[in-house]
Amino acid sequence: MGAIGYYLFFAINWTFTLLPLRAIYVFSDFLFILLYYIPGYRKKVVRTNLKNSFPEKTDDEIRKIEKGFYKHLADLFVEILKLRNLSNKEQLKRYTMSNTRVFDKFREEKRDVIGVMGHYNNWEWPTLLGQKVNYLSIVIYKPLKNNYFNDFINGQRSKDGLKLAPTSMIIKDIINYRKQKINTFSIFIADQTPPGLETDHWTNFLNQDTPFFTGAGKIAAKYDMPVVFMNVQKIKRGHYNMDFEVLFEHTAGIEEKDIIEKYVRRLEDQIKEKPEYWLWSHKRWKHKRPQPNG
Repeated sequence: MGAIGYYLFFAINWTFTLLPLRAIYVFSDFLFILLYYIPGYRKKVVRTNLKNSFPEKTDDEIRKIEKGFYKHLADLFVEILKLRNLSNKEQLKRYTMSNTRVFDKFREEKRDVIGVMGHYNNWEWPTLLGQKVNYLSIVIYKPLKNNYFNDFINGQRSKDGLKLAPTSMIIKDIINYRKQKINTFSIFIADQTPPGLETDHWTNFLNQDTPFFTGAGKIAAKYDMPVVFMNVQKIKRGHYNMDFEVLFEHTAGIEEKDIIEKYVRRLEDQIKEKPEYWLWSHKRWKHKRPQPNG
């Protein structure tokens, strides 16, 4: 999409998201029909992922999860668009955070913290996160190929003070903030397919060989950072809660793969509890584990 198309999208989106959420969810109901029925969006990918992840489930159970996923995906789409025109007051009402006290000790010790989460429920709405945990919070992201939409998404994410850092810059940014005696909370949405499959951590995840990027574990171990799992749960339509769970208080001397493995197991448990809220349309298993030579 070129500049003209993007600005047209931006203008329509801005006007559309001035509507209250209850009105926008009417559009979500229509979008669900398009995504699930006509013409359908990545249904083969979604169904294959679900069947491979839950071979013990019946076809009826798989279809129930699948349908629930598409309903949630439609809601997620309009919620992300609404974010730019979602007031802080309404955002705090709809996206609560619990167990933020786990950060008190880390702040007192003047320690940087690593956060890990998955593409589960709504991961785009907590733009007020830094204010709630009282840390300079940095979201690590992989830049989108379309520069216009990359700027659009990043503009929404940073609207309330969240800092953004591409994966290639995060260590440099952490070091710079440490020199300024500013402690950081660096957030990795760590369930994407990593770029370098030869050197990443392979494990069994949802019944399948799966590679995970080890950057969060590598940085945590290097600087002895606590690792916190960000558990997002959907309370009801348009309402979420993020709960903070400490996976590691200290990581010095722990191998990066062991740090990532603990995250993987916690994420897997979260998905199995309510699978319809994970991003099943992502082509997560497009790569195969490399075989040793000979």
